[in-house]
Amino acid sequence: MGLTSKMTGCGLECVLFTLVRAYVSRNLQLFLLINREKVVSNMVFRFATVQGQSIHWFLRKNCAMTPVQLGWAYAGICCVSLSIGVMFWLSGAWLILPLTALELMAVGLGFLSYARHATDGEKIFFRDDHLVVEFENAGKLERAEFRREWVRVEPKSGDRSLIQVSGQGRTVHVGRFIRPELRPMLAREIRMVLRGV
Repeated sequence: MGLTSKMTGCGLECVLFTLVRAYVSRNLQLFLLINREKVVSNMVFRFATVQGQSIHWFLRKNCAMTPVQLGWAYAGICCVSLSIGVMFWLSGAWLILPLTALELMAVGLGFLSYARHATDGEKIFFRDDHLVVEFENAGKLERAEFRREWVRVEPKSGDRSLIQVSGQGRTVHVGRFIRPELRPMLAREIRMVLRGV
């Protein structure tokens, strides 16, 4: 009798309200769980770095080792290989040491090629009323500037191709260092900033 009187005191609308609230809450949690990736992927700037009024994009290779770390690793490999080669040379196997030196030169050339391109990247930013695109390739820096009102940003040929930035008779391609399926998102970000959104 106590439970029935409390239920009738609350009324049918309280029970219905509680059930509806629980249903909506559960469905909202399911909706957010299902669409979590959609919400994350629709963030305003996924690739840009915003500092005050400045917006810029740094697109770089995902390198496991910096050139300095690579130099230390190569020095370690040289020490170990040469010490093993010298031990064999002292034991009378004189051909091992020249082969070790040849092997270390080949590894050194491969490491040098890797180190030259480890800092390759693209930098896109706005200066005054210009869109500035800088490319670094093997230590060589190239720069292109476009007036904000005359620049076009679009895919080169298809949806997964490089992004073509063109204006005033110049054309550059960006987006080499991000996955092809993310390039349209980068182009949208650049267009949003160009429009002043």
